[in-house]
Amino acid sequence: MDFIDKFNRRIELTQERWKHIEDIHPELKGVLKEMGETLEDPELIKTSVYDENVVLFYKHFKHIYNGKYVCVVVRLKEKLIATAYITDRIKEGEIVWKKT
Repeated sequence: MDFIDKFNRRIELTQERWKHIEDIHPELKGVLKEMGETLEDPELIKTSVYDENVVLFYKHFKHIYNGKYVCVVVRLKEKLIATAYITDRIKEGEIVWKKT
């Protein structure tokens, strides 16, 4: 499955990565649409503090657990979703882009 991100890049979600996400973060099973929205129209994009080739896309959704962020983690060189999760806080890292 492919998504288009904020910068018009095609980002792939492989079957293996989707299985990983479903296994590790089962709360995301019903949020595939929101994952796509997070990539296409994020509120914030940050670099990973662990890997400069990895960026984290964040978008807040009021209907997810009474207001949580969906975070989609993308490996830029491969243009591949590494993982995704729901969180109530934004991780450390340099801001790449912020919605104004």
